[in-house]
Amino acid sequence: MSMWGIVPAAGRGSRIQPLAFSKELLPVGSRTLHDTQRPCAVSEYLLERMIRGGADKICFVIGAGKSDILEYFGGQFGSADLAYVVQPQPAGLCDAVFRARALVARNDTVAIGLPDTIWFPDHGLAALPDDALSFLLFPVERPEQFDAVMLADDELHVTEIKVKQHDPGTHWIWGAFKMPGAVLHELHNLWQQRNQRDEYFGTLINAYLAGGGRALGIKAGEAYVDVGTLQGYRAAMLMLSESDAVESDASKAPSRESARVEVRT
Repeated sequence: MSMWGIVPAAGRGSRIQPLAFSKELLPVGSRTLHDTQRPCAVSEYLLERMIRGGADKICFVIGAGKSDILEYFGGQFGSADLAYVVQPQPAGLCDAVFRARALVARNDTVAIGLPDTIWFPDHGLAALPDDALSFLLFPVERPEQFDAVMLADDELHVTEIKVKQHDPGTHWIWGAFKMPGAVLHELHNLWQQRNQRDEYFGTLINAYLAGGGRALGIKAGEAYVDVGTLQGYRAAMLMLSESDAVESDASKAPSRESARVEVRT
């Protein structure tokens, strides 16, 4: 049994163009490698989080004109092997994710995240169970810009996902999600039955719930930034600098409890 990370990276990134490269390679922050500091591509943060959550294989879903992602990452990142599949035309998140379904066995686990986002804590995916469809939830100030997740009175079971709706009634959104491979295939079958009309996962999940499916919402997220806009890019740089400051302070005061970084956009 393996854990796959699926990274939908076929979009054009029109909100932050013009760029001379894929938006997933936008430099955000830096990392030290072999005692040398270098820029860090925004999608590296998601890959790191997937690996920390248990992924040993990661699949990029790329567009036909985005070979620079393959050239940048190659066949391995950290401890994870990388694979690539092509989405011929940008056709929404559901279509992109399901392009990778042939790689995923029913007894595998699957984690899905967005490569132009940065979030904390970086071990957040580990809070999600392997045996259920579950969403990693983050508090944000403008939930109408995202997919807001409504929970039952038990604050655990998902009742509805409101896709970019005005005043959704909650400030919790999903930033990543996880499921057994069998559920991924069930969702694909449902998507096919619905004539592939679901562009966003939120509407597909609502149909899945209406048909008796179950999903969990785990409020383990602390900070979430969409780097796909200029405002989000600036917020991400601020969040990373504050995170670095927290780590620096922690190294000076070993007895201090780990601090939480919370930046919302």
